[in-house]
Amino acid sequence: MKHPKNVVAAALLAGLLAGFPAQAYEVFVFSDLDEVVGWLESEDWYGEVNRGEHLDVPHAMITGINPRWREAAQALPVPQKKEIFYRLMLPLIMHANGMVMDRRERLIEVKGMLDQPGSIGSEDMELIREGAVLLRVMNEDEAGKLTAESSEFAGVIDELLYKLDIIPNGLALGQAAYESGYGTSRFAVEGNALFGQWTYGGKGLVPEQQRKELGDHRIAAYDWPFDSVRDYFINLSSHPAYEEFRRLRADIRATGNPLGCMELAQGLKSYSERGQKYVDTLRGIIRVNNLAIADNAVFRDEPMRFLLTTADEASAVKLRQNIEAMQKSGEIEQIVKRMRLE
Repeated sequence: MKHPKNVVAAALLAGLLAGFPAQAYEVFVFSDLDEVVGWLESEDWYGEVNRGEHLDVPHAMITGINPRWREAAQALPVPQKKEIFYRLMLPLIMHANGMVMDRRERLIEVKGMLDQPGSIGSEDMELIREGAVLLRVMNEDEAGKLTAESSEFAGVIDELLYKLDIIPNGLALGQAAYESGYGTSRFAVEGNALFGQWTYGGKGLVPEQQRKELGDHRIAAYDWPFDSVRDYFINLSSHPAYEEFRRLRADIRATGNPLGCMELAQGLKSYSERGQKYVDTLRGIIRVNNLAIADNAVFRDEPMRFLLTTADEASAVKLRQNIEAMQKSGEIEQIVKRMRLE
């Protein structure tokens, strides 16, 4: 039986990139959900395969949530709907955690150079200033004046290391499933919004039943699913509401124990007005779907690849031809750069 056709605007391609050589990745175009599942199976990344204690994950990034995914998901058995969602979401979350760890490891190296005058270069200073603003450690004016000789410099690095740390893969998967209805919510389909994050005055979708007492809030909308994942990471790492989460994470980190999704879920009572009931539901999702296995997942040793879908086979053929020409012209590099994957 054929599943309903997936539709992703070809314009999605005009927002993919982050500074990789064009020959380092491939773009796969699918005309329907059957082709997506077939590709996942060909990668040994679907069904009963690859469900051991160690997940070996293809570095494949979806570029949009298909407008017809909601309809398609309703026609699927629930286990299959979940399987597709988790398998496609996990690489996005893992990539975000990889970015976090790259920066965290560099900060640790810089901290080790504090007693070596002149050893901290301009690139490291830029990383620290940008991080300080992004994670609400300093405002832009304060960060602009920060130097390696500043009296507060060591404290800024410590605060960044406190705030900049991983979010367990299983926890992020559980929240994405919970907040987006496995990618079927209106906010997910229309705005690639996976975590139900609010915005005031920014790009977003107005809730159908907006509560006036909460102000003119919207659900933040994004050009790409990875933008939503990145914003979620920044939100948990910087917003005052999630201090309990960060403190719990730092306490576990200090013991040398792994940062596990079930343990850290307890720090998210402020994510919803439901408080502890929200945490209990989230933990139930993690437990029932065995998402803790994702915490230790690793990427395969392969270049990053991108996955797109179209309305039908004719559109897929045309898009494949366009992509081939764009790769030759270097346009793909510019597209992936706008996706900010580094």
